[in-house]
Amino acid sequence: MASNGEKVNTLPDTSHLEGVNYLFGHPIAHSLSPLLHQTVYDNLGLKWSQIPLDSTDIPNFLGLTKDPKFYGASVTMPHKVAIIPHLDEITQEGKDIGACNTIFFKEKDGKRIMCGTNTDCFGVRDAFLQNLPAGTDQELYRGRPGLVIGGGGACRSAVYALHKWLGAGPIYIVNRDVSEVEAVLSDCKKAGFGDSLMHVKSAEQAKTLAAPGAIVACIPNFPPKTAEEIEARKVIEIFLKKDEKGAILEMCYHPTPFTEIAEISKKEGWQVILGTEAMIYQGLEQDRHWTGKGLADLPSKQVHHAIAQALAAHQK
Repeated sequence: MASNGEKVNTLPDTSHLEGVNYLFGHPIAHSLSPLLHQTVYDNLGLKWSQIPLDSTDIPNFLGLTKDPKFYGASVTMPHKVAIIPHLDEITQEGKDIGACNTIFFKEKDGKRIMCGTNTDCFGVRDAFLQNLPAGTDQELYRGRPGLVIGGGGACRSAVYALHKWLGAGPIYIVNRDVSEVEAVLSDCKKAGFGDSLMHVKSAEQAKTLAAPGAIVACIPNFPPKTAEEIEARKVIEIFLKKDEKGAILEMCYHPTPFTEIAEISKKEGWQVILGTEAMIYQGLEQDRHWTGKGLADLPSKQVHHAIAQALAAHQK
């Protein structure tokens, strides 16, 4: 039993491994993270593994980080904010977004320093930049508005990536919950990247605005039912139907990446980038920290193949 009375899953024997990593969160049963990282390690010839730790017990997790074999962790909900006080350092991305999804180590003054960062924003960035249409470059998005659909944690990472790396501005926010949007606006402004944010509240307002070039959808896949959800969907459809097109990253990929919004976007002539792309590139950014290798030296093609196979098997 964990210290809070919760039953923690029994961890496998790691005596045969040279490096141990944990996926720490709850629930994590459907996560493709362990498969992604195992594919990397197998292709690099590393005797490493990411072990699922389905738990809400932070003290227990912190105890596991003392293992000399422990080299890092993927941190998911509900720990992305709660883990921050336990870190020795956090990168600028982690500070600005206010969430940590990755733990790694570095040496400082002869000591092992536990650091945190946020690679979700890199996942959004590279999902766009690694899937640019032939003959174009990232200037496709620079100077054009961006659009983020949603108001949760992924929304902040999306805003950060659109602002910092894709050069989008202004950035529209569309969401059914006004209070969530206000929290995003406040947090992003405090962190210094929220001045260009604009809450688009109605279909009438959307009609007056320029078309976005890059869209990130960060909401679950379900048909709109409430008045607020219906209005938000109208706003989204107005933007999608404007003459100028671009690319939309649909972050939702479980149980299927082919969501209602993705289907509408495809029908209206948008390039649809599946959410598995963001998941893969944020994972490869994690492995960049853990292995010290650059993105070009990591087995991206093999990871894409493994994730596609897993999705296909799940959908049968």
